[in-house]
Amino acid sequence: MSKDQFEIAILAGDGIGTEVTEATFAVVEAARARMGGFSLQKTDILAGAGYYRDTGQDIEADGEERAGKADAMYIGAIGLPAIRAVDGTEIAPHLRLRERFQLYAGVRPVKAYKGAPRILLDEQANNIDMVILTSMHNIAYYTGFIYCSFGRPYGCIITEKKISTISANIDASQPWRRSHCDNVIYTDWKRDNFLRAIVSIIGRDDPPKTIGLENDHVTLDMREKIGSIFSFSVFSDVSKNLMQLRMIKSNEEIEIIKNGARIADLGGEEIVKNIREGNTEIEIAIAGRDCMEREIVKTYPDAEYMDTWVWFQSGINTDGAHNPKTNKKLIKGDILSLNTFPMISGYYTALERTLFLDHADDESLKAWEANVKVHKRGLELIKPGVKCSDICHELNELFAELGYLQYRTFGYGHSFGILSHFYGREAGLELREDIDTVLEENMVVSMEPMIMIPEGNPGAGGYREHDILVIGKDSAENITKFPFGPEHNIIKN
Repeated sequence: MSKDQFEIAILAGDGIGTEVTEATFAVVEAARARMGGFSLQKTDILAGAGYYRDTGQDIEADGEERAGKADAMYIGAIGLPAIRAVDGTEIAPHLRLRERFQLYAGVRPVKAYKGAPRILLDEQANNIDMVILTSMHNIAYYTGFIYCSFGRPYGCIITEKKISTISANIDASQPWRRSHCDNVIYTDWKRDNFLRAIVSIIGRDDPPKTIGLENDHVTLDMREKIGSIFSFSVFSDVSKNLMQLRMIKSNEEIEIIKNGARIADLGGEEIVKNIREGNTEIEIAIAGRDCMEREIVKTYPDAEYMDTWVWFQSGINTDGAHNPKTNKKLIKGDILSLNTFPMISGYYTALERTLFLDHADDESLKAWEANVKVHKRGLELIKPGVKCSDICHELNELFAELGYLQYRTFGYGHSFGILSHFYGREAGLELREDIDTVLEENMVVSMEPMIMIPEGNPGAGGYREHDILVIGKDSAENITKFPFGPEHNIIKN
């Protein structure tokens, strides 16, 4: 076809799509007449939900091939609420065309007129009809169900009338034992059965107008698939609101966290008993982990047990807070890092301490004492009514005064709760410079300054202390009892 003649494949679609198409090409034709110099050949292709209803196919025979040969495609509104494929998904040949011909850009020039409603910012976005949870930590928090995904999607559907988890068939009846709500199981026998499970919960006749998603977790792929099912719904991010709800702990949560801190201390004590020259990081870590798991069983005999662990690092392996343990043998003069993480019904707590085996050299001692000084001041600053950012700024000033600010690694602390923070942060409550959250009663937060002296420098290694505090009405309670500092943690045997 010559350059002055262009073919447009037109898929007008359903409902308003046909009306919009007619109006669109009236405008196009007027523009073409004014500009001149080219002509348009329109090729109509039948496709959409109405066509599927009448024929059982979502696009006419060879429609895709004809559309692909055209110079451009025009796609109207496709889909009808009451018409679905046999698997429950929406009729959407346009999505298949986009994928086949790599047509992903949707460029929409928009101007916001004064007084006109702006859907994404309108208050109706807060009137959520349904929430789809996809993160492990939020599903665990709101249902009690902790799972192992192994690459499979899991979810929780919340409506005004019901709440239901969605789990893979491999879990059998575990969700009913673990959670307080209903559960729908899907099999691996067909791709996207997870999405069909969503449809089975909410039905097909009355799709929700507004759906809440966790934008900080849901993948682009899953977001697109959910959008293909609920093409007439407005999506709203609920992740921040969910985290804000989690920041304030119930009395029951605080009791579990306090027991967790106690058990973390016991694990630390067991680790110290096993610290001696020639013992390996891995064997010492195993001793601490086994001690904690036995105490969890003793305290909560009817629970299910998973994911309690220990990081125990020595020498330069202490330079990263999350460095894995190794088979390295301890030698005298080693800097040691003790890290215990018991989990009770999904609630993590932590104990972290710097130690030395037999002795600490002068440079190491100086760095250690500086970090301890910051830690002590941080414990004093944590109390109700104080902003997280203010704590950070004061501790930064103290580190700078001591000459170690350049060696600081991460934030000074974070919220503790369900699956925190290994599987997900309660991100609105962190002791960072850009977090202005004010500490309130029944919040739980850690104080954990860390500095890292690079390898090859005097005092090389990582220095960190970690305590957990429960914010009360007038003060904060430190629920970590394991001692810290050189006067306690230079281990001699």
